[in-house]
Amino acid sequence: MKKVVSTAAESLADVLFDGMTVMSGGFGLCGIPMSLIEAIRLSGVTGLTVISNNAGIDGYGLGVLLETRQIRKMVSSYVGENKLFAQQFLSGELELEFNPQGTLAERIRAGGAGIPAFYTKTGVGTLVSEGKETRRFGEDDYVMETGLVADLSIIHAYKGDIEGNLVYRKTARNFNPMMATAGRMTVAEVEHLVPLGEIEPDAIHTPGIFVKRIVHVPAQEKRIEQRTTRPRSEREGA
Repeated sequence: MKKVVSTAAESLADVLFDGMTVMSGGFGLCGIPMSLIEAIRLSGVTGLTVISNNAGIDGYGLGVLLETRQIRKMVSSYVGENKLFAQQFLSGELELEFNPQGTLAERIRAGGAGIPAFYTKTGVGTLVSEGKETRRFGEDDYVMETGLVADLSIIHAYKGDIEGNLVYRKTARNFNPMMATAGRMTVAEVEHLVPLGEIEPDAIHTPGIFVKRIVHVPAQEKRIEQRTTRPRSEREGA
């Protein structure tokens, strides 16, 4: 089956529907599938539940879907960089399910592995555990968390071949690999599209069996979420 499609819009044309659940890879602005996010924006689909570590920033990343009010609920770990997110949440316009970051990662991994639930010490005795089953193992209490599965996973990879085998680059590896396994349909955008066999088998991070469609995005803009610098010293200036 041919997996490579010409555009992001084409890759999602028969996939999107109102009220669906979407996993979106990336951490901050690193490794986010921006071309696929933009295709979702242009489609006009609404009522989305989006599972992502964060919600991008104002005007970029998932922030563009907040601007168009296409997201109904976020399942996230950190959303502090997005003022519009805060406004929509505080006004009751946006539903939010907060997760400790490691718990969110494990919920996604569990969903991809077919594990319906697991127990963790993280969050016991806090708001995180309210309404959830707790159980004692040995001398400690644990809270039960459920695995997460999405109708669609959109991910970004550094390199991919025509069969969907993927390689991520450095910290852009973040949530992308686990989300690729936890979507009923996974669509990947890749910076470098190569022929089958060019990627060494031991170098593959996501096997192509998990990827249904691929779109080549060779020159995507990469923004820095927070630039931290210091003044140059006299020695460096010399």
